[in-house]
Amino acid sequence: MRREIFDFLNTDLQFIRGIGPVIAERLGDVLGGRRVLDFLLHKPAYVRNREITESLANVDAGTIITIPLLVKSHKKPGRPAPWMRRGRAARVMCVDKMGYSVVIQFFNSKFLDYWLEKLPVGQWRMVSGKIDAGSPPVMNHPEFIEPLDAAEKIPSAQAIYPSGEGLTQKTFASARDQIFNKLQTIISEYDDENLREFFDALRHVHYATNSSDLMPNATYVAKLAYYELLAHQNAIAISRRNRIAIRNKKQPRVKKYDYLDKFYATLPYRLTNAQQRVVDEIFHDMASDVPMMRLVQGDVGSGKTIVALIAALKMAESGGQTALLAPTDTLAQQHFSKIRQMCEKLGIVVDVLTGRDKGVARREKLVSMRSGRTKIIIGTHALFSDDVEYKDLGLVIIDEQHRFGVAQRESLRAKGSNVDLLALSATPIPRTLSMTMYGDMDISIINEKPAGRLPIRTTKLPIARLNDLVARIKTQIESGAKVFWICPLVDDENGIGTAAAIARHEMLRDIFPTAGLVHGQMSKDARDKIMAQFADDNSNMNLLVATTVIEVGIDVPRASIIVIENAEQFGLATLHQLRGRVGRGQIQSYCILLYGYNISPDGLKRLDILCETNDGFVIAEQDLMMRGVGELLGVRQSGWIQYHFASVREHRDLFKLAARAAADNNITQWTRDLMYIFNCGENISA
Repeated sequence: MRREIFDFLNTDLQFIRGIGPVIAERLGDVLGGRRVLDFLLHKPAYVRNREITESLANVDAGTIITIPLLVKSHKKPGRPAPWMRRGRAARVMCVDKMGYSVVIQFFNSKFLDYWLEKLPVGQWRMVSGKIDAGSPPVMNHPEFIEPLDAAEKIPSAQAIYPSGEGLTQKTFASARDQIFNKLQTIISEYDDENLREFFDALRHVHYATNSSDLMPNATYVAKLAYYELLAHQNAIAISRRNRIAIRNKKQPRVKKYDYLDKFYATLPYRLTNAQQRVVDEIFHDMASDVPMMRLVQGDVGSGKTIVALIAALKMAESGGQTALLAPTDTLAQQHFSKIRQMCEKLGIVVDVLTGRDKGVARREKLVSMRSGRTKIIIGTHALFSDDVEYKDLGLVIIDEQHRFGVAQRESLRAKGSNVDLLALSATPIPRTLSMTMYGDMDISIINEKPAGRLPIRTTKLPIARLNDLVARIKTQIESGAKVFWICPLVDDENGIGTAAAIARHEMLRDIFPTAGLVHGQMSKDARDKIMAQFADDNSNMNLLVATTVIEVGIDVPRASIIVIENAEQFGLATLHQLRGRVGRGQIQSYCILLYGYNISPDGLKRLDILCETNDGFVIAEQDLMMRGVGELLGVRQSGWIQYHFASVREHRDLFKLAARAAADNNITQWTRDLMYIFNCGENISA
């Protein structure tokens, strides 16, 4: 029966009734995976109250209501004007029981007949949605429309999930119901009290009836937080114990080649003091009788890649191989392009392996790796595929460490014997967090920028000055500058007024005809092609409109301006990472934080912090103080470990309890289950 539970947890979401492969792929982007388990670990953000209101009287604009309405008439939209992006609205006139009027509007003509059929003239319907100001008031695209005798289908308390493009809350609710119905059937016949309590806590969270039920110290959230912390702390404890247990088993490596001296001779600059200090720490670890487990933290542009390459060359001097794991194809290709150029002069074979490699090309790369000819291999998760073998893997380098769990990095280390591990993170992490998240690793910090790098000048600007900004940018582009323009959304389909990349690109293309566009809904090939074109100094594409897909993975030294629109909607960590896309050359660079009309005091404070400092560690500490670790860790954009329920600030006592429990070295089947569930241990439960 236990296997049946974990088999179900591993089920691809496309096999849950009503989802299918397309929705499963979209869910996978939001959840970070396509399994049932990934869905269960996706906590609702809040609960929306939908209790029935009998009348529109005294309902304020912006309020979400559920109300019985009598449909009076339909008015289909006329032909839209050429300048109207989303067309005219279809209008459905309704009245409530007291005779108060409301207009229901639909903008998408593709489904117009479907919606009008759900609101037949002369019939009463229970409708739920947000009331906007107007005379009469307006409800755009109601979220629920049901006959009065089916009003129970509209939840009085609706758990709202963090979502993404092409997904609705109805999709989440339907998937949740299907999953928990199946789980209830399986678990009811199973007598493991730990698993029963765990899934009971999950049920209470997913079916929360009040937003307070989703707060960090709510009973069931706190229980799940402890389970999660226990899993992580046990994984760290096991990793630490395993490392100590193999002391003296790591064989000393003998130098066979002289690569480093030649490399230093070709380097057009000297390492900074901070870089040299970190290199010395790495070399000390590599010479130790215990495998290296070191995390290198360095702000954007601090020179982590060169430090990592020096470690790889040190390994190559003994004939050993290095695998560099990157989180995306784009970043892997970027590393490959840079590192191959440097290593060709030394006669070192460098290659790249990603999920895109197929057939003969892939087989040739695998043969070269297996023979030991390839000394440095760069790639994505493909590096630890079953068919990938190394002759003498001695060093694993993981870029953007926060994107890979304990299980993933251990899978890659298992490809060799007593392999050294070097992790890199461009996301500055406050000391209190690093001790908690990376307790099994030694930590080095590169806190110095290479000589000649000028600080990025950051300013904030209201959206009302958009035209002035565009005029200034036009002048800069005519002088040879390249410009990033970042928007929070791909497309503002719901008309909420947030900057959307597609619309902004259309507007800017009238002024800059060669402007490019990249966003997450494009294929990787199309995205990479445009990014490469923008990065090419010989290209006439001097402006790139994008979403945060460019946060990591593109290096354009000529790019000297980045505009971040609706900057108040991003966290400090993301703003700092985005800003790091410029300032990578020797010319003065600028970051313009373009903010909206309704910016909050906290939003202004975040932008002021960015304007005052370029120090990522200072920004990380400020982010910690402003938002709290729980939000920092739980929000994908902040870039740190993907805790689902835990909050360092709110659950400090639970951290201590979990750490003490892990120190007791009491590894049970339940502990192993938790490590698997929270993706911080090997696949020992499935």
